Amino acid sequence: MPLKYCRIHPISPNISKNVNPSELAVNRHKPRILVAPLDWGLGHISRCIPIIHELQDKGCEIWIASQADSHQILSLEFTGLHFLELKGYHVNYPRERRNFRWKILKQIPKILFTVRSEHRWLKKIIHKYEFEAVISDNRYGLYHHKIPCVFITHQLNIQSGFGSGIDKLLRRLNRNFIKRFSECWIPDFEGTKNLAGDLSHDAMLPENAVYIGPISRFDWRPTEKKIALTVVLSGPEPQRSMLEERLLDELKVSKEHVLFIRGLPATTEKINAAPHIMVHNYMGTAELNQAMLESDWVICRSGYSSVMDLITIRQKAILIPTPGQAEQEYLSDYLFEKEIFYSISQEEFRLEKSMAEARAFPYRFEGMQDKSYRGSIGAFLDSLPRH
Repeated sequence: MPLKYCRIHPISPNISKNVNPSELAVNRHKPRILVAPLDWGLGHISRCIPIIHELQDKGCEIWIASQADSHQILSLEFTGLHFLELKGYHVNYPRERRNFRWKILKQIPKILFTVRSEHRWLKKIIHKYEFEAVISDNRYGLYHHKIPCVFITHQLNIQSGFGSGIDKLLRRLNRNFIKRFSECWIPDFEGTKNLAGDLSHDAMLPENAVYIGPISRFDWRPTEKKIALTVVLSGPEPQRSMLEERLLDELKVSKEHVLFIRGLPATTEKINAAPHIMVHNYMGTAELNQAMLESDWVICRSGYSSVMDLITIRQKAILIPTPGQAEQEYLSDYLFEKEIFYSISQEEFRLEKSMAEARAFPYRFEGMQDKSYRGSIGAFLDSLPRH
């Protein structure tokens, strides 16, 4: 029988709003680091988890700048974190694939306004909370000239889907923001054998850019396979729900055990599914790590954080990019071409046919397991001014 996994219910973390200055001095022997994940899906939060672990292991005091939903997830993973409320980018996604890119393009002014707002926010709070450094996962406004600030991204060459002209403009804008940070950490391999292809590799790298290797919250260990298939959903609505409905419909005729994780940490809603499908709204890192190690196969989106997790635990998977999301579509095509992961579009996916093709796929990801990012974090902390 497969392992039983507990259901995780949402909680309300303590959000630090008005902190007494005397409380701030308690741990001043510890470096106080502000970590800020982007609010576009669970991937940015999940890849901050191993960074926070490493910072805590090295004796840092960690503060999180994000919205309440991120606070809930991180409160399930950690104790001793401090939270500051910071408005997200609130990007809206269309239902139809053909409208996806235009919808995103139209929101660029709103995104730039949020970037300016979060920069003003950082300037106001940085002295109040006496931060030694900032680590920003794709939040462009969290730079400051008085303390070291790190920007994490695998997208140096943004893929818009609108052609080379728009891409060049976006890349120039991207680099202009990145150069304002002390360092740019690229979570990928530097050489030709890499995970993000043209997204993370360019002859004109920003001067502050450094490859730190893949970042993953998971660890690999030999594990007995007990689950035929694990589905891990994530990403924007309504596409998340559309894929959920389609997969549940196709999986109901299967006779094998399926673990179905909806990627909804803030809901307690229960849905009806066939008896052989065990549904969870969300799983924390330890439970999900164990479940995926026990699975013969995984189906998930081709988000970059998912790719890094799968590589780390050497897990065979079927990647289904979010329709219209150019970055995920590029990644799935690139990884398929390099024979690293099997991928297929949401429109073309058929469970039986896709599983048969995936079983014949080579999955050439040997030698791509790496934890060198830990050294980059250690070197960064060593470079901070001492109290």
